Formats: sequence, C-alpha cells, structure tokens
Amino acid sequence: MPRVVREALAAGSDAPGYPLTAGTPDLRAALTDWAVRNCGASAGALGVLPTIGSKEMVAWLPTLLGLGPGDVVVIPEVCYPTYEVGVRLAGATPVRSDSLTAVGPARVRLVWVNSPSNPTGRVLPAPHLRKVVDWARERGAVVASDECYLTLGWDDSPVSVLSPEVTAGRYEGVLAVHSLSKRSNLAGYRAGFVAGDPALVAELLAVRKHAGMIMPAPVQAAMVAALADEAHVAEQRARYASRRETLRAMLIKAGFEIEHSTAGLYLWATRGEDCWTTVDWFAARGILVAPGAFYGPAGERHVRVALTASDERVAAAADRLTS
Repeated sequence: MPRVVREALAAGSDAPGYPLTAGTPDLRAALTDWAVRNCGASAGALGVLPTIGSKEMVAWLPTLLGLGPGDVVVIPEVCYPTYEVGVRLAGATPVRSDSLTAVGPARVRLVWVNSPSNPTGRVLPAPHLRKVVDWARERGAVVASDECYLTLGWDDSPVSVLSPEVTAGRYEGVLAVHSLSKRSNLAGYRAGFVAGDPALVAELLAVRKHAGMIMPAPVQAAMVAALADEAHVAEQRARYASRRETLRAMLIKAGFEIEHSTAGLYLWATRGEDCWTTVDWFAARGILVAPGAFYGPAGERHVRVALTASDERVAAAADRLTS
C-alpha cells in the first residue's frame, strides 16, 4: 500500500459524522482534476461521484438508472461476468455484441463498453468509441465506459470516452467508470468513481443517498491523497510491466498465442483448444488461470492469465511453464 495513502486514511479516521454521498469538496475537486489530466475531460461540464469501487457501478448501474423488464442492455461479447449479472438484477435483458449494427430494433437503454478490456486487454480506438456514443445518442441510450485499466496501456494508449475525440466536449448520455484498485493498489479500500453527464450523475447521487451507497470518510481522504500522487503509480506500473514481460515471454515459449492484451492486467492466451483443457494443463503445473468461458461463449478457446500475483509467484510460474 502506498504510504501517502495509508497516512491520509489514518489522518481521516476521526470521522464520527455521516460522510457525504457526493464526496467532500476536496474529493470532488481531486476527481475532476484527475479526469481532466488523464481523460481529456472538460472540468466545467463534468459531473463526478465517488463509488464503492467500480464493481458496484457495474453491478448496479442498470438498477440505479431505473431499467427493468423490456429494456435491453448491450454488453461486450467477451466481458467480466458482473456486466450480465447487473443487467439481470434489474430485470432487463442483456445482449452480447461488439457490433451495434447487429443489435437490431430492440429497446436499448444502456450500452456498456470496457476499454482496456477485462479479460482480453483489447483497446477500443477513439473512432470506434465515437460511433458507439453517436449510435446511443440517436436512440436516447446511455453509454457507460468501464475504464478502470485506462492508465495501464502497454502496446496501445487507451482513450477515455470522456475525451474530446469521442464526445466533442458534450457529455450528455455518457458515463466513465474508474477505479483506484489497479492504479494505486487500493482494491481493499473499495475506491472508485463515475464521471460524465452531470444530469445522470445527479440522478445516481439521489438514488444512492437513499440506498446507503456511501463511501466512508477515511477512504474519501485516502482517495484525495492517491489521486494527487503519481510516484506510487509509476512504481506500481513498473511492477506490472516486469511481470507482463516475464509471463508473456514464457507463454509464447510454451506454445501459446497472445491475442489483444495491449493494455490492462491480463494476457489473453490460447493454444486453439477448449479452455478447460488449457486450465487443466496449467493446473498440473500448479498455476491458476481463468477459463475464457467465464467471460462468454466467444472466450471458450482462451484463458486469462493475470499479472496480479507477487513477483516471486510470477517467477515461479514462469519456471514451471518451461520445465
């Protein structure tokens, strides 16, 4: 854990009153400044709101927006399972598609994009994101972009949906979801936020106040410190880069093909066989990987290899791959 963050958490621990659901003024300013620096956002037109990690927003956004039976939510063809779970919690219908032209005349209310992707590490270019936003605006749908790996570009440079290249400075119907879990190693703090359309952010705030979705005050203070400090971010990024280089080289040497994986914390690997056969092959060597089938039918011939184990375990895994 970054020392500057732990010190801010401790300093903010004397917090007997109820915290602000909207976030303290310092936190809202820190969130806005970070989005301006890293997403190309325009401060004056942006709404921001802290969330209890980004996963909370992935799971509950359809419900918070009032979606229900008869509503359709488009999710990526290969994606983290919580996207579909969140749609079903709301009683809406999920449609897996990376091509909006294939969706048809359904009543689409929400479109999820995830760039860089979990599990594939795929990066969506600005022209693609612009087409998604234009398509959704023509139909009165919301675009929600899960960007929790945005600052972890390796071979490609990810672009935020808040970028002027995508929205031309207009945030109507657009939300970007971010997390400090990866950037600052704060998974245990449940520190995330959403930024974008001020009207939508105000709607989310009104519901979350009553639903008790309030970030603890000490965590809000820790977020301010984390967002203002880039030294620990560079250190964490260097750890991931080293692990990625080690695992990628060993996977290729062991006969795997790495697809996409140009950003984020995962390597999307295949040997052209059923993913469960590949999972068994790794398990026989004491290595745990995620079967691609967890992320949708299109992932059935891939596995997801994470860069999140300790350096020592990554090195041990690499040795086993070639022994």
